[in-house]
Amino acid sequence: MWDWFVDLLRTVLQSLAQFSGDWGLAIIILTVIIRLLVMPLMTKSTASSARMQALQPKMKEIQERYADDPERQSEELRKFYAENKFNPLGGCLPIIIQMPVFFALFTVAKQVPADAHFLGILPSLSTSAADMFAQHGIAGSWVYILLDLLFGVLTFIPMMMNLNNTAEDQRKTTLTMGAVMAVMMLWFGWSVPGAVLLYYDTSAVWQVIQQKIVTQRVMDKVKRETEASLANQPVKVDVVRKEKKPRPHKKG
Repeated sequence: MWDWFVDLLRTVLQSLAQFSGDWGLAIIILTVIIRLLVMPLMTKSTASSARMQALQPKMKEIQERYADDPERQSEELRKFYAENKFNPLGGCLPIIIQMPVFFALFTVAKQVPADAHFLGILPSLSTSAADMFAQHGIAGSWVYILLDLLFGVLTFIPMMMNLNNTAEDQRKTTLTMGAVMAVMMLWFGWSVPGAVLLYYDTSAVWQVIQQKIVTQRVMDKVKRETEASLANQPVKVDVVRKEKKPRPHKKG
């Protein structure tokens, strides 16, 4: 099944290369097509994340209220999820489903022909920035280096854009993780073929644009709707009946 899917993407990429006359353009077009196809899944994942953020204060309240009674805590959380039609795994499933697609596209991008190029900007899509630098120095590899730096920056930007949706006490951790991730991507991008770097840059640019235009609007809309729904829910009061104690009898 996996080989069949990779072969399908490879055939599509070859057809796009023949149509456009350029392997680099074909990679960009195929990446955009894949991104368009998985956008509904990403939107669903975003909506689930936004709903979870809006419900988080109430969930925390339930957890604290029944901290000494794990069974009751789980029961109340299940009721709360059911009342608000929320699935805690709803944000993970779309991401899990689309991961094989991106791994397959990564595999295909690594297999471009040795003479594949991108509009004369990248003379060889099968060569890495590291190899170009070793062979031609900065003068012959500066475009590859630039694409690698762009990949690191574009990895960091979405995390920065998401700070407004992050709790105050978690922002420092998010920034640190973003910086570490950007450095890791720079290291990774340095040694992969130019075709893979072009694919990742295209995908990262799409991610930034999507987060700016689509993701934030979806999150704001879902948060407003969820908060309004919570505000309209009746207030629940836990009634704890006192144990009846026998009245003392007067001594005769």
